[in-house]
Amino acid sequence: MKTFHSYSEVSACVGQEVAVTDWITITQEQVNLFAQATGDHQWIHVDPERAKAGPFGAPIAHGFLTLSLIPRFFEDGMRIEGARMGVNYGLNRVRFTAPVPVGSRLRARLVLQATEPLAPDGLQMTWLVTVEREGSDKPACVAESVARSYGAAP
Repeated sequence: MKTFHSYSEVSACVGQEVAVTDWITITQEQVNLFAQATGDHQWIHVDPERAKAGPFGAPIAHGFLTLSLIPRFFEDGMRIEGARMGVNYGLNRVRFTAPVPVGSRLRARLVLQATEPLAPDGLQMTWLVTVEREGSDKPACVAESVARSYGAAP
């Protein structure tokens, strides 16, 4: 995990890969709970028997489930000392470039693309988040994520 002691330390990393997270495993239980939370019960996600005969040979995670892991990847990959709050400000671009079969292990590469000071004590950060699936040469998801942090030292 990368620890920053100030916003100026964060800004000094623009253009750099800041962190590569640990692997996490996607379970059928996670997929089922996500389906319940969102109402997306498509069989390719929640019916393992039918999905075995489907186009991916197994049930796959929802694309938005993969995307929803971004805050967890940030939590695992970096922190800013003294920040009292961080918020998801949005996404500029998202692509789901490969399926995530249940049982896959995912991790993220976090590249800081830009920072912008927020008055009086915040920082907006634009991150390129590449979600990798173990054993695949193609990322599962590539997203430009915009986050804001408040309260750390300048």
